[in-house]
Amino acid sequence: MDTKAVFAALYSVCEENAAFFSGGGKASQGDAARRLVDSMKLIQEHARSLEPVISSFAAVYHHFDFDPHIPANGYRSLVKVVRCCLLHIIHKGRYITANRRSIFFRAAHNAGEMEAYCNALCQLRALLYLAQRLLHDNSHGNLFFQDESGLSESFVREYASMHKGCFYGRCLGFQFTPSIRPCLQTIAIGLVSFGENYRRHQSGIGIAASSFFTSGKYAIDPELRGAEFERITQNLDVHFWKTYWNITETEVLSSLASMTSAQVKVNRALSVPAVPFDLPLASNHRASVTIAPPSAHIGIAPVQMRLISYDLREGQDSEALLSLSRSEGGAISLSLGLKTKRLPSSPCLLIHFHGGGFVAQTSKSHEPYLKSWSQDLGVPILSVDYSLAPEAPFPRALEECFYAYCWALRNHHLLGWTGEKVCLAGDSAGGNLCVTTSMRAAAFGVRMPDGIVAAYPATLLTAYASPSRLLTLMDPLLPLSVLSRCLSAYAGNEPQTEKQVEKVSTLSLVRRDTALLLRDFRQGASNWIQSLLDPNRASASSSTVAEAAPGPTDAVRKSISEATISSPHADPPVPSDTSEFPTRKLSVKSQTCQDLGSHNSSTSQSEPLLSERTPEDVSFFLSKDADPAMTNDLSSLAIPPPAREDGSEFGRRDFPLGFQPLRSEQLAEMRVESSPVFKDPYCSPLLAPDSMLKGLPPVHIVACALDPMLDDSVMFAKRLRNVDQPVTLCIVDDLPHGFLSLSQEFVPPLPTTTRLRSHASIASWNGLIGVCQPLPGKPVLSSSAPLRVPSLLWRVGQKLLMAKA
Repeated sequence: MDTKAVFAALYSVCEENAAFFSGGGKASQGDAARRLVDSMKLIQEHARSLEPVISSFAAVYHHFDFDPHIPANGYRSLVKVVRCCLLHIIHKGRYITANRRSIFFRAAHNAGEMEAYCNALCQLRALLYLAQRLLHDNSHGNLFFQDESGLSESFVREYASMHKGCFYGRCLGFQFTPSIRPCLQTIAIGLVSFGENYRRHQSGIGIAASSFFTSGKYAIDPELRGAEFERITQNLDVHFWKTYWNITETEVLSSLASMTSAQVKVNRALSVPAVPFDLPLASNHRASVTIAPPSAHIGIAPVQMRLISYDLREGQDSEALLSLSRSEGGAISLSLGLKTKRLPSSPCLLIHFHGGGFVAQTSKSHEPYLKSWSQDLGVPILSVDYSLAPEAPFPRALEECFYAYCWALRNHHLLGWTGEKVCLAGDSAGGNLCVTTSMRAAAFGVRMPDGIVAAYPATLLTAYASPSRLLTLMDPLLPLSVLSRCLSAYAGNEPQTEKQVEKVSTLSLVRRDTALLLRDFRQGASNWIQSLLDPNRASASSSTVAEAAPGPTDAVRKSISEATISSPHADPPVPSDTSEFPTRKLSVKSQTCQDLGSHNSSTSQSEPLLSERTPEDVSFFLSKDADPAMTNDLSSLAIPPPAREDGSEFGRRDFPLGFQPLRSEQLAEMRVESSPVFKDPYCSPLLAPDSMLKGLPPVHIVACALDPMLDDSVMFAKRLRNVDQPVTLCIVDDLPHGFLSLSQEFVPPLPTTTRLRSHASIASWNGLIGVCQPLPGKPVLSSSAPLRVPSLLWRVGQKLLMAKA
């Protein structure tokens, strides 16, 4: 994309419209025309400051790519988002130029659109400045800041004060593919409606029913939706997110999803008793190791799993397996009709770990695409329903996933699997568990999986800043405040206390809701008519929240239950002295993570605990020697930390003179809680020493270019490549974090082969080379045919399962 041409078009359309609406004629009359002129001028001001920065980034961000064939990192993502915003402004400006003389042209509506884009561009300008700060400290191709203090802490505090509602209103999801924006808008409307009616200790389906009747005002008023979305993401605790994310598992919604997904012969929920058993060692089958049942935090309890198979295979209807089945209160999940054909056992098994931030969802939430995978791959799938935080923090989930993996190896005859090949697959938190489960299998000396497919995995759970994590300021599915709550719960930190908002009388609520409904209907009806008159316009742009002081009715819009993310706990920074490192202690609730490196004495490959390693062993930075060429390229763009006096007010001097990002009216006292647990390699595999990474099987990573966790995938792939481990990195454009759960609802445009690439760093691993090449019986990947997202994973899984061991 030609940067100069984009900015030239922007200047031209803004100047033309500003001149028209300030020309003194009929068009210049009214407050709406003045707002349009002011917005156009302010957009040009931001663009003049951004143009040299964008051009400079384009010259340096290739230094941080995985390799020249896979152009992806957080700096590229930030620049891409800014360009998307500029293109939306150009498109909207040209629409105004073409329709401004029409009798149907609504100046007020279009002024609100341009103000929204202008606010978004202002906030993106601030994010690019923070990215320039990262460039100053993150040389040598690293993407993460080296400490949780300093710049990382600055970003967290900036997030708490910067205005974010503009990204959740009119321009919600403007950076993603157009086909997914309606889905994101539906999620946002449902979220704010659910948050308004949320009450702790009430059933999710009851709240959902109440939310349905209050969702109309958020559908017709994007400014109100953006403000409420920002308030909810900053204030409500992890229990709210658990309840909201689990709505899809209610009987009504899960039944609807089941009817629209592929029909499988076997869909059986299993409850496996937690008993110890022996498993042979990979290096010596005559020796064995005892696999102890999970016991951390909540004691010994059965491990929950789900077996999904498109075809009924031998062993899947055995009495031994049926005895492990648990009832879910729904329809029969095992089809054993007279005409059901029993196929031989499959040579392959796929073990799946679901996502959900370690705090929510089960295999039932991911059933639709798992059924498709089972049908396309022709293999049974065992999905593990591991225990969730905060009730069961780290390392409980890892213990259960490892136990389930070992149980599947020992009881392959029950799962319709011959025991030949086994692969692990997971998304987000599940991708993390795929890697850490394999690391623990190596530590115990048992058989390793034949491959790993990790979709947008979380490989670093610390609060280190990175350019892609700056996107948490605007990401509708993964805001920083929500992410930090999930990670704090997984680390075992104490849950936040809830603030009680002053209750109001029923009469005042009726008055408030009636007034808001009339106002919202008047504003939203106009927006709805505009969408009918202009069906081809770009996706909704963002709009500013009213700058006037909040009225007395704004305070009662808060739900009864909300919480802040403040905590007096502050973990000390990573120690630089090796003598201090072994003395670091874990929190009381996380002491059991010390057991992860201990096992039966018969194991031949033991791994030291985190407290026994030196700081150099867990460093994920790739190089300590400066590259002169890179240093020269970055010198003109990187910005050193601002000089300020001690005790000066935070944030007022962190940006260039004369510029400040928009600030929220309701500031959140937010701190990302730190814990030594986050630095455990079994929690953050990116911090694992080389000795633990060298034992991993071939890893295929599927990442999203606009995902706040993109840098986790890029840096982890670099780590694996540096230790000569087979690794493949595939980048998908224009899709958000968690796209697998949305993939059954839309068909995104197919990325061309230049946008969807794979790479294998080890020539001997031929199974993953050419993921984009056609397979027998499947269409060629081309830019002229539509692609359903699961087919990408089908190709990856097929290559993994058919590769030579």
